[in-house]
Amino acid sequence: MTSKKTAHRLGFKTGEAIVYPSHGVGHIQSIEEQEVAGFKLELFVISFEKDKMTLRVPTAKAASVGMRKLADTDIVSKALQTLCGRARVKRTMWSRRAQEYEAKINSGDLVSIAEVVRDLYRSEAQPEQSYSERQLYEAALDRVIRELAAVNRITDTEARKLVDQNLAKSPRNTGKAEATADADSDADSDDLQEEAA
Repeated sequence: MTSKKTAHRLGFKTGEAIVYPSHGVGHIQSIEEQEVAGFKLELFVISFEKDKMTLRVPTAKAASVGMRKLADTDIVSKALQTLCGRARVKRTMWSRRAQEYEAKINSGDLVSIAEVVRDLYRSEAQPEQSYSERQLYEAALDRVIRELAAVNRITDTEARKLVDQNLAKSPRNTGKAEATADADSDADSDDLQEEAA
């Protein structure tokens, strides 16, 4: 197996932060051409420091797997506005909603992931989340924080503060939303009864 390195391909370059839909923000360590079993294959070597993982993605498949550059400032602004909005929780069974949230998280689309954070966010005054809700919320929150940090060149802690500030502006936290929070908790208890049945 031989390998040859190059600096950029398909608009991506070595050292650049990118978003890989199912793993979030990673950095392109190198772009290598490897010969495996007589075939030449060009690969993006992407490291995900937080997950302590390295991924090799064929350059020809980068577009089809949804690999993309970091979001631009317009999309970041839209994602932050999304966090300020009213939670939209469908009155369907939790298992179906969980699948939809999972699909949004793995879509790699920052605004869709921000919708999951907004919809699953619970303030101190609200009822506890179930374990599966918490897992999805944490996964979505982590993706949003990591991309905001990379785009704005700030630490994860600073990005978390930015997210928290925007979530605090949502109608659910201004006092007006107490009635809807009660309605949501009723819907959640209905879901729990459906799951138990």
